[in-house]
Amino acid sequence: MTQVRSKERLWTRDLVLASMANLFLAFVFYLLMTTMAGYAIERFSASDTIGGLTSSVFVIGATVARLFAGNLADLVGRRRTLTISLVVFLIASLSYLPADALDSLGVLLVVRAIHGVAFATASTAAMTLAQSLIPASRRAEGTGYFTLSITLATAIGPFVALLLVHGPGYRALFTAGCIASALAMITALFLRTPHVPLPAEQRARLRRFHPRDMLHANVVPVASFMFVMAVSYSGVLTFLNSYANERGLETAASVFFLVYAAVLFLSRFVAGPLQDRRGDNLVVYVAIGAFAAGLAVLAAAHTNTVLLLAGGLMGLGFGTLMSALQSIAVARVPMPRIGVAISTHFLMVDLGVGVGPVLLGLLLSHTGYTRMYLLLATVVLLSAALYHLVHGRVDQARRRQTDPVEVAEPAAAQ
Repeated sequence: MTQVRSKERLWTRDLVLASMANLFLAFVFYLLMTTMAGYAIERFSASDTIGGLTSSVFVIGATVARLFAGNLADLVGRRRTLTISLVVFLIASLSYLPADALDSLGVLLVVRAIHGVAFATASTAAMTLAQSLIPASRRAEGTGYFTLSITLATAIGPFVALLLVHGPGYRALFTAGCIASALAMITALFLRTPHVPLPAEQRARLRRFHPRDMLHANVVPVASFMFVMAVSYSGVLTFLNSYANERGLETAASVFFLVYAAVLFLSRFVAGPLQDRRGDNLVVYVAIGAFAAGLAVLAAAHTNTVLLLAGGLMGLGFGTLMSALQSIAVARVPMPRIGVAISTHFLMVDLGVGVGPVLLGLLLSHTGYTRMYLLLATVVLLSAALYHLVHGRVDQARRRQTDPVEVAEPAAAQ
């Protein structure tokens, strides 16, 4: 008689609290990221270049912090790192109001940089905490559900931002950011998480903050794949509105990321459990195909419906890859080093999103939007070979080894 294995419990009180804290963090990020360039131009009569810097200096601060955040979380403690960084995150959120009152662009840039550092540190600690709470047998499923907090913020943050900016104004926007930051901090205070002790030798090594300890060698190969994906996705983030305006598709562009988030939300309930049961490759290769298809459809979009179809395919593609590869990264390291695994993963994503607009901007002047998106679709498809080299063949070999055991278990139980 075949024994039925019961699933390990996934949702716990602390995982819910960690997800809520991450939701508030991501909400503030998207709330401000979509409005800072316009705010600097309107409030300080800044140029487009300085307006872009006001937005991107947050990402610059976050990218620098990723080098230290994972190491810090593993060394100091994940809950303590989360709490301290959230306090700094709240102070930075409160600082937008005096920066506005002082009429100082310089102060605003400093606030944005500090805010980025606090965000990267807090989000790395929150994700590390969540991974320590997710059973290994349900890693992909749990990671997918946890990152739904980011998916919701992707949809809600820009919507609320535009609502406030076109309504009560920027001070109301900053106040909303303060409230969400305070809620993130309060939520984190109620977290109870397991302590993962480090051996004395490893703790002494981490205190030196040597470069080789800031990025995990086992994660760098799969993170390099995500760098390519992030560069390709940055072409959508950066140039979608200009492309839509050129083709008269402003209506669809305004809800593009809502469709992206909706499809991603629904796919999470399938992709994560499927990855746990059937392995990484099935989910990742399908997501690569969907992402490439989304870019190709975007290149051919001449109607609002086609543009929204591209948004849905992007959610199924790039959105799924973000959680799937995070799960793969975590599985490649021992439990005490999860923080560095996550910071390595997101460092490469941040670099891709930061470098991508510069590279693609140079390319755009020679290709135009249509050919640029078609070229990116080709790059994404070809990246399947990169994934196979850095992880796909390993997962394939592992599945070959485990499948016979799974088939033989019922016979052994009879």
